[in-house]
Amino acid sequence: MTHTISFPQDRSCPYHPPANYRPLRESGPLSHVSLYDGRTIWAVTGHAAARALLVDQRLSSDRQNPAFPITLKRFETVRRVRTPLLGVDDPEHNAQRRMLIPSFSLKRTAALRPRIQRIVDELLDRMLAQGPPAELVSAFALPVPSMVICLLLGVPYADHEFFEDCSRRMLRGRSAQESEASRLELEGYLGELISRKETEPGDGLLDELIAERLRSGALRREELVRLAMILLVAGHETTANMISLGTFTLLQHPDQLAQLRTDESLMPAAVEELLRFLSIADGMLRVATDDIEIGGRTIRAGDGVVFPTSLINRDEAAYPAPDQLDVGRSARHHVAFGFGIHQCLGQNLARAEMEIALRSLFGRIPDLRLAVPAAEIPFKPGDTLQGMIELPLAW
Repeated sequence: MTHTISFPQDRSCPYHPPANYRPLRESGPLSHVSLYDGRTIWAVTGHAAARALLVDQRLSSDRQNPAFPITLKRFETVRRVRTPLLGVDDPEHNAQRRMLIPSFSLKRTAALRPRIQRIVDELLDRMLAQGPPAELVSAFALPVPSMVICLLLGVPYADHEFFEDCSRRMLRGRSAQESEASRLELEGYLGELISRKETEPGDGLLDELIAERLRSGALRREELVRLAMILLVAGHETTANMISLGTFTLLQHPDQLAQLRTDESLMPAAVEELLRFLSIADGMLRVATDDIEIGGRTIRAGDGVVFPTSLINRDEAAYPAPDQLDVGRSARHHVAFGFGIHQCLGQNLARAEMEIALRSLFGRIPDLRLAVPAAEIPFKPGDTLQGMIELPLAW
């Protein structure tokens, strides 16, 4: 090939894939993209091919593999760290996931719903009392999942400004040094928190893991710290972006919002459609450990593979009129949470938070609207989780 599309790229509209990705959609299900360092890797854009490959054990998530693809220079330091859950394969991954599954089950999530509702109601009470305009990200979209994950893990919410800042700098730092420094800061904080909990236990997931795993030697301290970091960061960053961008998207699609106002029972389906349509985590990465034949192409051992979810979830073979938001669509088989053994552990919790947050927000503020023209509202670049930087609203 004489030319390949660079990956990642910025979106020109916060809820549509980058316009320059269009050739990838047209040439799918497998194409090539180029990374910042000039390396060419496979891009899987077909829905069926993605689901087949994401369960193929010949694709590895091991970031310490020298051939593992890195999409941004600032993330090169991840090779030095063995990242639990996200950066390991079975059987190590399975052992880590099994000890966490009960805390993120449908039953545990259902038990948390009343607490989530109270958090949402209190934040909306405060926002309404202060009156319009309001900045939704800082007033609502970020606090909701931050409070919930703190409640689940047993992390003091009083420290939220610190860990939210560390998370932001890790994901969007200007350099590898800044991202690495923020990771070490957050690991240091969580290490100290775990040490305090050993003598002053609470009732969160971290306390359970200390009592049941750390003290028995089944879990190393370093591993627990890194597990805690992943759960804390992923537990608030992703859902905060979905709430803010989901709100913006519904306000930009008043016909779909009107359907939700008319029939609240559509909200679970609407959440799935927003997950498909927005695809905020746009680029799962793998490395092939053996040759793989698929779609008449051969992925060779050592080849890097990226899964651009914004394209996979817009595959016309899987979704009629995929570029249209349709809250009545059956979109449950999307790959916004990934697929296979690495499918997002917290997906049940994320769905519950989105349902409760969006239903309550639009239910309690029926005349909610953008406070400034849509074109003036800043959103995040393509090299991080997609979402709104700010979302000024009025009513």
